[in-house]
Amino acid sequence: MIKGPPWIAVVDVHYHEPAATAACVVLESWTAEHPVLQVTAHIDRVLPYEPGHFYRRELPCITAVLQKLPRVPDIIVVDGYAWLGELTKPGLGAHVHSALAAAVPVVGIAKTHFASGVAVREVLRGRSQRPLYVSAAGLEVDAAAEWVRGMHGGGRIPTALRLVDRLCRQGGDPSPSTADPA
Repeated sequence: MIKGPPWIAVVDVHYHEPAATAACVVLESWTAEHPVLQVTAHIDRVLPYEPGHFYRRELPCITAVLQKLPRVPDIIVVDGYAWLGELTKPGLGAHVHSALAAAVPVVGIAKTHFASGVAVREVLRGRSQRPLYVSAAGLEVDAAAEWVRGMHGGGRIPTALRLVDRLCRQGGDPSPSTADPA
């Protein structure tokens, strides 16, 4: 059976209380400029934000948008941490990995510093002096960091992350926006 090119699903969620919109763009390579597929899911009711348990709010939204894909992705990228510094403190990415029975590796790309440790790599992209914080569940963090470094886009934030952010913020309309999610 020929599987075809890898599917890298980049996901994000935007909240508009009491609802949310989850978005997913699918890339066939880490260096792809354009996705091969983009989907959104509207979630009517989300859990309230609970400090220290953000995944409880975000995970059902991510699961909802992933269920709209015609096949299981090979890798999932979340906007946030897979691990919160050490491999004993799961972040959103580790919870997504666990929810999928550890069958799909997850890369976490965070824009703000939360924790340092063996499970997090700082990645500089373009000319930016502000790093992204990369972590991974189900694969080596060093490989994930190199993939993120090579993603399309000349600035700090990869093109796919900008697109998925815009897609969920605009409720599924991917038209260009002047807002910068960095």
